[in-house]
Formats: sequence, structure tokens, C-alpha cells
Amino acid sequence: MAYAAPIFYDDVVAVITLILLVFALIIQAVALVHAVTQRAEAFPAIGTLSKGAWIAILGICFVLTLFLSGPINIASLIGIAAALIYLLDVRVGLKELGDGRGAW
Repeated sequence: MAYAAPIFYDDVVAVITLILLVFALIIQAVALVHAVTQRAEAFPAIGTLSKGAWIAILGICFVLTLFLSGPINIASLIGIAAALIYLLDVRVGLKELGDGRGAW
């Protein structure tokens, strides 16, 4: 009975880590797909990095998060931050540039 708690703890940690990994991959994949589907001329128009730079950043971070298989490492945290910056800043700028009616 003394060993039941550590075994249960390990299972809970594994499930929480898996949930965080899936969440991180989904956020990064959404940002990457959105960046790929936008027009290249729109990025300099809002004063941000080029389309190629965003695709490279988001793609490399997605691959590192996927293959390092853990949401709590420095590459994954940088990837989540980059994806959130893209989604909360760049995507909004692209949407405003197109009058909010969808793709530019």
C-alpha cells in the first residue's frame, strides 16, 4: 500500500504531460497552417517579419516540439510563445488589413 501513491502520481504526471503536449502541438499547427495560407505581400504591409521567416520559426518549433516529445522543454516553450505571438499579433494584423473578411 505504501507504493500506490508514487505509481498513481507517475500516471497523473504522464497524462498531464500528454495533454500539454497535444495542446502545444495544436496551437503550433494552427499558427503554421495560418501562416502558410496567407499572402506574402501582407506580412511587410503590417510591419512584421516576412512570411518565410514566420513559416521557418513556426515549422522548426513544431518539429522540435514533436520530436523532443515534451511540452516542458525550452524548445517547446519557445514554440508555444512564437505561435501565440503569431496568433495574437500577426494574425490580427492580417485580419485587419483585409477588413476582417477572411484571407487577405
